[in-house]
Amino acid sequence: MQDADFDKPMIAVVNTWSSVTPCNMHLDRLAADVRAGIIAAGGYPVDFNTIVVTDGISMGTPGMKASLISREVVADSIELAVEGHQLDGVICIVGCDKTIPAAAMALARMDIPGLVYYGGTIMPGTIGQKEVSVQEIFEAIGAHAAGALD
Repeated sequence: MQDADFDKPMIAVVNTWSSVTPCNMHLDRLAADVRAGIIAAGGYPVDFNTIVVTDGISMGTPGMKASLISREVVADSIELAVEGHQLDGVICIVGCDKTIPAAAMALARMDIPGLVYYGGTIMPGTIGQKEVSVQEIFEAIGAHAAGALD
């Protein structure tokens, strides 16, 4: 940070990037573009991350107790960091599950400009030449558990 940067609007780049879930694995790359856009517009980006608990991994395990509370923790951490540092705006980069409503909740509670930037849906993978979606994977897991698929 240079002296001249203190005169620029300081914009939070809140990233829910995590390698624990495919929904959020690419968000660090989106954050780089967001930072570049803030700089190009004359602002100064201030980065921080939040936690993420993904329902797809935690459901059906003792970890599912953490799912709903994680929404509150993420919302609170965004609000605390942004308001605690008196930032001028916020862009929340979110993936799936609880990070989307958490970011919206945090923005609703703060009196500054903000944006929730959704990183998009999971693209299908391929097995041979066939595209396979995450929904098909979930259905296959259920079919296997029911004995309908080897």
